[in-house]
Amino acid sequence: MAFSKQNRIGTLSGIFFVAIFAAGATYIAGLGPVKALGLSPLVIGIVMGIFYANTLHNHTPKEWQSGITFSGKKILRFAIVIYGFRITFQQIADVGMDGFLVSLIMLTTTLILGSWAGTKLFGMEKDTSILTASGAAVCGAAAVLATEPVLKAEEYKTAVAVSMVVLFGTISMFLYPVLYTTIIEHATGFLHMTAREFGIYVGGTIHEVAQVVAVPASVPGSPKEMADAAVIVKMTRVIMIAPMLIVLGLYLAWEAKKAGGESGGKTKLVIPWFAVYFIMVAAFNSFHLIPQNIVDVINEIDTFLLTMAMTALGMGTIFAKFKGLGLAPIYTAATMFGWLVIGGFVITKMVVEVL
Repeated sequence: MAFSKQNRIGTLSGIFFVAIFAAGATYIAGLGPVKALGLSPLVIGIVMGIFYANTLHNHTPKEWQSGITFSGKKILRFAIVIYGFRITFQQIADVGMDGFLVSLIMLTTTLILGSWAGTKLFGMEKDTSILTASGAAVCGAAAVLATEPVLKAEEYKTAVAVSMVVLFGTISMFLYPVLYTTIIEHATGFLHMTAREFGIYVGGTIHEVAQVVAVPASVPGSPKEMADAAVIVKMTRVIMIAPMLIVLGLYLAWEAKKAGGESGGKTKLVIPWFAVYFIMVAAFNSFHLIPQNIVDVINEIDTFLLTMAMTALGMGTIFAKFKGLGLAPIYTAATMFGWLVIGGFVITKMVVEVL
């Protein structure tokens, strides 16, 4: 047990050790040049954790490992639950049916496409494929973190998925403003999008929340409706992480039961309760019972806890475990990126025109 009498000091030391790294990641993410790139503390944290894992890992007390593991498992689940304070059901209602449908269609198709392409097309194992797909489909690194406990995946697989989110999410952040200013804004017919339509397109297809915020801000003279639509649609995708994880848990249980039935074994349905609690927190937040300034503080604390979790996962990532993966993760992520950019444009236009 992590907090048993004999392990308590080592666990607390390990948690404090991770917190120091997370504080450093938070500081770096706030620096001007880094902030301009839209890199969140979560991404900085996993990079720092991976650096530690492959350089200084053998020079720290083994007793601290229980605290590092606690940060990457228990603190992670708690942080995902508290993430619900970033969302209200009113926000989802404000975006309209077209924004909701774009979010739902892009999440579902991207998750299925990525999981299939990774395993069937590029020969990648299932956990890494699903983690990579969840990051592209929902909300980047936070979605990868939330999916990891459901799959019970190893740390290095999470690191692979996050690296793909960072790579293609960053490309999106620079590509979309160029697409809008050079083609979409001035085009006629099907290629043209209004500011609101482009906002829905951005929110429904770009990986990270920070990247979604950065895109409208990078469009010269972009109207407020573009930024509002982008952020609200993105947050709609974020809240969909809970039902996605529940469905994923049911699917994995069914798949295990099918395999167990063939071999005579028994399987147990594991419901990701932290996803259910996430919805409950979002529902509570929708009543606005807590002053906004306190909610802002809660969200700042939650970002730090997520950074700790990401850092801890990075600390379990040894490069030697990556052998054999090859370019499959890049091919898988690139396939989803193509679908998000091109397919997302088509889906957004069709949904908006129909509704």
